[in-house]
Amino acid sequence: MSHFVVLTGPLVPEDAVAGVAAAIDGLGIGFDSPHRIAETAVEIACEDPPPVRSVRATLSGLAIDANVIAAAGRRKPVLVADMDSTIINVECIDELADFAGLKSKVSQITDAAMNGEIDFDTALRERVRLLRGLSEDVLDRVWNERIQLNDGARALVRSMRAQGAQCWLVSGGFTVFTRRVARACGFTGHRANELEFEDGKLTGNIVEPILGRAAKLETLREVTQSIGELDDAALAVGDGANDLDMIREAGLGVAFRAKPAVAEAADADIRHGDLTALLHLQGYSDEEVLMA
Repeated sequence: MSHFVVLTGPLVPEDAVAGVAAAIDGLGIGFDSPHRIAETAVEIACEDPPPVRSVRATLSGLAIDANVIAAAGRRKPVLVADMDSTIINVECIDELADFAGLKSKVSQITDAAMNGEIDFDTALRERVRLLRGLSEDVLDRVWNERIQLNDGARALVRSMRAQGAQCWLVSGGFTVFTRRVARACGFTGHRANELEFEDGKLTGNIVEPILGRAAKLETLREVTQSIGELDDAALAVGDGANDLDMIREAGLGVAFRAKPAVAEAADADIRHGDLTALLHLQGYSDEEVLMA
């Protein structure tokens, strides 16, 4: 069997699985009986890859994600993950701006950058400049009051690392947050941008160079090469335009609750499930998922 159709979501009922199997059969593609690998995931091994749109059409209106995954090299030894709105629930810079009374203005710039409407580096400089004078202790308040790990984040990283994978958090955000998120999840390492402070307040500047779209891709390449693998050995996950290059380069590029352009470019699109879905795409069973 060359591919798997993987169904993930909060619930994957048997009647929905049967509908997908019937659709695959109607396409004239040979397949094995559906196999439930988790309470929230079912895989169907297929002789050839069915068109993913045809599979998804059978699930219209259901909170189930359907993705078609190649069987060869399915389990990845490298994870490169975006942070904001992927591993965590918010865009950190928008939450900082809220304390400065500028959330609406900064959020508009963030959305435009995530949609690829404006250059990321320019957008980041503009947003940080608006935060000039914000007290350093506000960053602790954002961490304590606003930031939560998305469901499945710890399980994703812990489970992949238990299988020997390198797991890197790479963000266009700030090290003051990636450092804490990486520690909380158990990432191998992290990379992000450095904010500049003077007398306990933000100067409105970023320590150059800015870590953006190109740097995320470079991290993916560096990590895979460091373990003697090709770039297709990596799983990359993100939600915005800043993640597009690494998602396209990775062997398994995943859009997680992402902007439309990212979902279109990715190998897999997760809209309904949590981050444990990334484990099930790779064939991890419930027994292999280390929950927090």
